Amino acid sequence: MNNRIASIDIFRALTMLLMIFVNDLWSLSEVPEWMGHKAGNEDGLGLADVVFPAFLFIVGLSVPMAIKARRAKGENNTEVIIHIAKRSLALIVMGVMMVNLESINKELIPIPKQAWQILMAIGFILIWNNYKDKNAFGKVPEWVMQVAGIGILIALCAIYKGGPTDNPVWMKTHWWGILGLIGWAYLFCSVIYVFVGDRIVIISAILVAFYLFNIHQMNGLLGGVPKGLLVVNASNHASVLSGVWVSLMLTYFGQKNKLSLFLTACLAFAVVSLAFGFITRPEWGISKIRATPSWTAICAGISTISFSLVYLIADVWKKTSWAGFLAPAGRSTLTCYLVPYWFYPIFMVTIAAWLPNFATVGVVGLVKTLLFSLLVIYITSLLEKVNIRLKV
Repeated sequence: MNNRIASIDIFRALTMLLMIFVNDLWSLSEVPEWMGHKAGNEDGLGLADVVFPAFLFIVGLSVPMAIKARRAKGENNTEVIIHIAKRSLALIVMGVMMVNLESINKELIPIPKQAWQILMAIGFILIWNNYKDKNAFGKVPEWVMQVAGIGILIALCAIYKGGPTDNPVWMKTHWWGILGLIGWAYLFCSVIYVFVGDRIVIISAILVAFYLFNIHQMNGLLGGVPKGLLVVNASNHASVLSGVWVSLMLTYFGQKNKLSLFLTACLAFAVVSLAFGFITRPEWGISKIRATPSWTAICAGISTISFSLVYLIADVWKKTSWAGFLAPAGRSTLTCYLVPYWFYPIFMVTIAAWLPNFATVGVVGLVKTLLFSLLVIYITSLLEKVNIRLKV
């Protein structure tokens, strides 16, 4: 079995494309309701509600392979856990800063909000860029760039003020931000895999436990177990560990060249997940905002089926050329995620001023957003050519 599984990169790239697309829907009007997020008090599933758990699922898919690769290099458990902790911390720091950007009070900071946002993204690049030969521009040592990036983030934190003008507040964790949620779930699930390994029965039991924690967070069924034990909602951990489960099936059956058994296992897992989600829907409803167990399970089922199809196309039938233009989003996913943080501040003071109204309405608006999503991926490819590629 090849070390590099094309379907994981392609599935990650497709999910990133979809994430950029749904994140840009705010700029449009008269968009079909099924494309957006459902409100917190609604029982339903929009296209946008499926994207984040799919991304968590992909994180889980990669965990076993990444940890095995590090062990193949001779790293012991302590070294692997230190690496996991560093990656998690990077995602959490970025997530917290991004979520605080949403509540920044532009009247109380000494620089424009757009400048704060752009500098934040630059700081991330300086710290976590994958520098070629440990140097930037062939001359500047990596540590110099990283210190500069840390300095930028510290300065931005120092001048930050959020909340109402008459009662400003400093940064808070809020809901940790998208990257922060990924960071915490990645941390827990990766450490679990370090110690549990490929023992699928134990992984399955822990996955069930995460769903029980998710239920507990909804209505306290587990009695005295503290709701904050897992830091963030257990739904996130369940989504990541679902990806780990599928990855273990892929490795086990792939080594035995038993494709039909792998697909059968995935189908069974998806059916159980979907059945649980719809059977329990009357109890909690399907809601991303409330991270209900029904939503978690249904999205796990959708992700499993979607990945299985991509695996069949890309790794079994070897049809990968169709996804070539998406490759940068699969390789440099974090960079791709950050590009809009540069684009939007510039867009709002330039292009938005002359963009005709019809370009942001209905079908024309959706075409605009699709083209924007493809542009972000193209910009990511250009950044790769000048050795700008985040790696945490």
